[in-house]
Amino acid sequence: MISIRLAVPDDAGAIAQLMELAIAELQKGFLTPEQIESSRAGMGLDLQLIDDGTYFCVEEDGALVGCGGWSRRATLYGGNHSAGRDPRLLDPASERARIRAMYTHPGHTRKGIGRLILDTAENAARAEGFKAIEMAATMSGKPLYTACGYRIESEWFDENGAVPVPLATMWKPLD
Repeated sequence: MISIRLAVPDDAGAIAQLMELAIAELQKGFLTPEQIESSRAGMGLDLQLIDDGTYFCVEEDGALVGCGGWSRRATLYGGNHSAGRDPRLLDPASERARIRAMYTHPGHTRKGIGRLILDTAENAARAEGFKAIEMAATMSGKPLYTACGYRIESEWFDENGAVPVPLATMWKPLD
C-alpha cells in the first residue's frame, strides 16, 4: 500500500539517503558518470521545504520509496549546500510555484510515486492561489514531467559542479 504524508524533520536522514541512491542510479543513461557526480552540487535536501510544510514522503508498507514537494519560495532547485538559493516568498498572483526535489527509490520506479507527488504538490499550490507551477527538471525526470502535462520552457546547464549538467525549466498551468 502506497501512502503520502508531509515530511517532518526526523525524516531528513532517510530522505538524504534516498536522494543519494536516486542520484547515483536513476541518472544513468541520461548523464555521463562525471555529470552524475557533478549533479550533486545542485541536487539534494533543502530543509526549508520541510520547515515550510511543502515536502512529502511517499511510503510503501512503512518504507520510504519517494519524496518531493513544492515551494512558495523563489529558489528553483538545489539543496542546503547549493549556491544561489533565494528564500523570498513568491506572489501567487504573478509568479509560479516551484516543484522541488523529486526522488524515487530505484527499486520503486514506474509505480505512480512521481505522479502522486506531483498531484499532491499541484493541489497544494493551487489551494494557495498559484496559477502555474515550474521546475528545474533533470534529464531523467523529463519523460515523467512531459507525460504529466509539463512543457519545456528552456534547456540550460547547471554549472555549480565541476562539469556542466543539463537541466530543463518546465512549467504547467494549474487552472
